[in-house]
Amino acid sequence: RYGVGVGRAGFAWSGSAVVGMKRRWPRWVPPRSMVERDANARRWVNGHPGGPDNPLGARALYLFANGADTLYRIHGTNDPRSVGRAVSSGCIRLLNEDIAEFFELVKIGTKVRVL
Repeated sequence: RYGVGVGRAGFAWSGSAVVGMKRRWPRWVPPRSMVERDANARRWVNGHPGGPDNPLGARALYLFANGADTLYRIHGTNDPRSVGRAVSSGCIRLLNEDIAEFFELVKIGTKVRVL
């Protein structure tokens, strides 16, 4: 079992998907809708390089549905206080040490169901 942070009110995502891609120290590119509403995300419209300060943390699993990227991720976080809360823009976040372990266990094509 892993503690997770989930989407805040109005941003919670639920549904079925598959892990379509995995990345170590992923580059973060905020979705257009986030760039439009969030000045911090706007700074990174062309992408935030992977590393300890990156919002996706140490690892990311990219969720796909019907062959298309949902733009939702299961990823690490550089803000451990956010785990256990509803604070994200819809992604599922874990502690970096937990996502590093989880990343090794999950294979491309694994089914994901978020309730």
